[in-house]
Amino acid sequence: MSKQPNNSMFSSSPDLALGRNALGQARFMAYITQAATLLTMLALGWMDQGFLLLVMLLLVIPLVFRILQNRTSLQTNSPWLLVIDAIIFGSFLALYAQSTSAAMLMLILANASFVVAGDLKRYSLSLILFLSSLLLSYSLLSTFDWYQLGQQASPIVDLVAAIGVGVYIALTSFHSVRDAQQLLKAQELMQEQAKEHRELSRKIAKYLSPQVWQTIFTGKKDVKLENQRKKLVVFFSDIKGFTELSEIMEPEQLTTILNEYLNIMSRIALKHGGTIDKFIGDAIMIFFGDPDTKGAKKDAEACVSMALEMRRTMRKLFIKWRADGIQHPLEIRMGINTGYCTVGNFGAETRMDYTIIGKEVNLASRLESAAEPGEILVSHETHALIKDLILCREKPAIQAKGFSRPVPVYSVVDFRRDLGARKTFTAIDMEGFTLQLDVERIRNYDLDRIKTALEQARETVNRTLL
Repeated sequence: MSKQPNNSMFSSSPDLALGRNALGQARFMAYITQAATLLTMLALGWMDQGFLLLVMLLLVIPLVFRILQNRTSLQTNSPWLLVIDAIIFGSFLALYAQSTSAAMLMLILANASFVVAGDLKRYSLSLILFLSSLLLSYSLLSTFDWYQLGQQASPIVDLVAAIGVGVYIALTSFHSVRDAQQLLKAQELMQEQAKEHRELSRKIAKYLSPQVWQTIFTGKKDVKLENQRKKLVVFFSDIKGFTELSEIMEPEQLTTILNEYLNIMSRIALKHGGTIDKFIGDAIMIFFGDPDTKGAKKDAEACVSMALEMRRTMRKLFIKWRADGIQHPLEIRMGINTGYCTVGNFGAETRMDYTIIGKEVNLASRLESAAEPGEILVSHETHALIKDLILCREKPAIQAKGFSRPVPVYSVVDFRRDLGARKTFTAIDMEGFTLQLDVERIRNYDLDRIKTALEQARETVNRTLL
């Protein structure tokens, strides 16, 4: 929100300024005080009666200001009013200077008005205009024989000036205190509203992935129908056996199990940086690479790392559920694919979802459907990105619905660093040499053939090197 200029001598900084009505009242009281003091001096015969026109001028000026403000766009804190006020204050001070006490009171009145101007720049401008007009007025009045600087004194003049200055200061003080109280109430109300908005935002955030919520509330993304193409790693999972379990369990107990499962898996997803797209019953859809990405390789490694942790956690969960009386076997199956997807807001102007679409998303879903219970299936594109860090077994290609050609797939074993002495699977894939060895799946009667093949390969390499 843009800030309006604050240039009047009666205006202050944005957080301390008097209200518009208060500024008008203070200005009117300042002119009344000067008019009353000048009228008293005229009544005592200190100056020619022709100066009565100045009294009328002092009374008319604030009325003219109010009419102009009502009929035009002139504001109470207009810089033009600053100029006029400062010139008039300085000009008339030369008149009151015949009485030292009255002059001092009027000087206090002028300075108080300039202080209300708010900052050093406006105060300095007011003071310069004030002193300039004072010197000019004094030089003109000095030509009159009746003008005697500080040579006259009257309790009545001092009393009128003192009453006017006192009322002016009291009026501005009253409005300042009242405005400060209103400002305090407004701040308290804003704090209460901000608290309510934070609480509301916290509740709404639970319907969005934290990454998406963060980009919206920080202004990085606008809430409108738009999307873009990005390379993403897409993850799908569901619980094998959950449908059968729902047929034999009470809805309340089933809901408790499902919420516990989704809550734990969501924490794992967020831990690894995944953007949770949606829950579909017991199924979870997550993607990596948007809104933030660490590059396709790191995103793929993070996604598979998440899947491995989910698999380990699911085994622990089932042990807990079995202790609670659930004997029906429950295992998680997962599918992961990497490729270019369309990501962004889809839907209507009044209701939209931040999600992803494309054939790569469909393939990830097909991989999940093709996976065995407890298995993580990844596509060839994903395997190429993670094979240095994570060991996978190549499986026969699958015929996925919506894809004309068989899809190469790999089953995730574990992190290579975690296999250690229990390593039963070895995979080497390089230019001119490929080896996949799964000790657990070797049949005893094939051992001799494998040894012979390895020995022949060794002799071939040796002959080539020699």
